[in-house]
Amino acid sequence: MNATDRRPRWWPRSVRARTALAAASATAVILVGIGWWLHHDVHHRSKQIAEDQAKQQLWSLADQVAQGVIPNSGGVVPYEVVATGRRTAVASGGALSDAYPGTHHVMPTPPTPGEPGELLPTTVRLPVNPDYDSKDIFDIAGGTQQVFTSDIHDLDSDKAAALGVTADATVRVYVVVLPHTTAEITRTTDRLLLRAGLVSLVLIAAVAYFAVRNALRPVEAIRVLTASVTASDPRERVTVPATGHELTALATTINATLQRLDDAAARQRRFVADAAHELRSPLTTLLASLEIALAYPERTNWPAAATTAARQTRRLQALAEDLLLLARLDTRAPTADSETVDLTALASRLTEQYPLNERPLTLTCDSTAPAHTRGNPDELERLLRNLIDNAARHATHRIQITVRNQGAWVVLTVHDDGPGVPTKDAERIFERFVRLDDARSRDHGGTGLGLAIARDLAHRHQGTLALAPRTLGACFRLRLPQAPPQQALESGAPTAGTKEGT
Repeated sequence: MNATDRRPRWWPRSVRARTALAAASATAVILVGIGWWLHHDVHHRSKQIAEDQAKQQLWSLADQVAQGVIPNSGGVVPYEVVATGRRTAVASGGALSDAYPGTHHVMPTPPTPGEPGELLPTTVRLPVNPDYDSKDIFDIAGGTQQVFTSDIHDLDSDKAAALGVTADATVRVYVVVLPHTTAEITRTTDRLLLRAGLVSLVLIAAVAYFAVRNALRPVEAIRVLTASVTASDPRERVTVPATGHELTALATTINATLQRLDDAAARQRRFVADAAHELRSPLTTLLASLEIALAYPERTNWPAAATTAARQTRRLQALAEDLLLLARLDTRAPTADSETVDLTALASRLTEQYPLNERPLTLTCDSTAPAHTRGNPDELERLLRNLIDNAARHATHRIQITVRNQGAWVVLTVHDDGPGVPTKDAERIFERFVRLDDARSRDHGGTGLGLAIARDLAHRHQGTLALAPRTLGACFRLRLPQAPPQQALESGAPTAGTKEGT
């Protein structure tokens, strides 16, 4: 089960829906943070407003009481004026008089006299009045309320008589901070924030959805066009947008990939056609010789016919082996049985064992110092044998092999004194089934796969094979990574530097 199958059923599969959900989720987190901050900020500021309102009311009431004037019971802010030596309140107003009508007083009597005009914030627990349970009294009855107080004393006899208190009495003014002001402002703000947040979430999700949909339209067009590409018609290409953003790079990459696939398919078709053509020639020769021999058995030279059949069969066998090797190299599988190989020893052995019976050629190996590389011994031997076979078909008198250590590389060259290769064909000769000598027969000219196999084997061993410029003949230069000295020592032979003075 992959990661997609483990997702919940409610998880959207569309990129548009997922982007919209992600944008809405991120917005929700941001709005919750902003809402939390605004809630606390509004609560704090509204509380300050309510306290400032209560303070202003307190100073106004204190000034009236100091002048011997009983304040008016009207107004919104709850207040009460009490005095020592008096059982009833001097004055009461606002929601406080509505919550406790006809009572003596609900605020505590002032204890010792304070400084005149001193502002004393405190809290008071108000008694419960079961007869009044109305929102009109702002839920101040029966709860702990914040109040501001101010004491007034040393009144003259006339002002004290006007207030109904003794001259030595201490009068205290209580003003209750309205609790509904802060709560109401905060609730109103929270409702507005909630509505604005929900609308913002919907708008942002919708904008993200449609924006991603519009952005993905070119991708959908690329997908539809790419889906129409088939093996029989791989020439279709997607339209590259002229915007210069990521979609342009995507379209360019897809076109490049399609071009590579088209080229690979063309090479495969050409390879199949060339292989069929190469197989047809020996099969036709073999079939014709056998049919003639069977038609005229009494006049057939059977040893010659068998020799021809064997030669064509060997040619078919060699061609089949080359085709199988190329197919394996095309899979780009890693090199198996990699070990340290001495190219000098390999070249010397092939020089001694190579058959030169058909033509008088001189094959020499110019190297004495070991040259170690890492690779498959059989594949490296096949590479070098293909180079020698190619040189033997073109050489006039002499083939020379040289092996040198150059820095981190082992360089092996195979040089013949034949007609050479035109400059324009320096890369073409490494293509499959390519023969530059059209006059040469196929039996003596090979299959045209030797150099192609040699280059593929060189690339398989992280090396290169190229045609080196020469004024006489052809010279093929093979470069392979040199094996580390420790690996060369473990192989049982000394390193290149121990015998060479360089």
